[in-house]
Amino acid sequence: MTKFPSPAGGPLRVLVAKPGLDGHDRGAKVVARALRDAGVEVVYTGLHQTPPQIVATALQEDVDAIGLSVLSGAHVPLFGRVAELLREHDATDITLFGGGIIPDADIPALKELGVAELFTPGTPTRRIVDWVKGHVRQR
Repeated sequence: MTKFPSPAGGPLRVLVAKPGLDGHDRGAKVVARALRDAGVEVVYTGLHQTPPQIVATALQEDVDAIGLSVLSGAHVPLFGRVAELLREHDATDITLFGGGIIPDADIPALKELGVAELFTPGTPTRRIVDWVKGHVRQR
């Protein structure tokens, strides 16, 4: 399989994470597989990750983006804390995006916190893959 090249020449690397206490990871796994099938290198952290764990893994794995899947209703504090930790580690060049059960009314506030894009239930995986390919740049 050909890896999707980043503008800098290497494959894009995306960390897919499930923050918080939510134990439903099917959507995260579907997105991770779609990205992997499209040639993106994917690091999947598994369930019940804390924002500090997510950011530490992103830095250690030298990823270009973090995709969070949040179904628990705690999307604002979880995305907010990850964005805050990226700023604290001078890693705002890591693109933060995600999806899950996120009310439309919360999307502007999340984007203000630093989330580049959000995908709600029913979004075709092709749209997510196309967005990643078009908007994520290698660090």
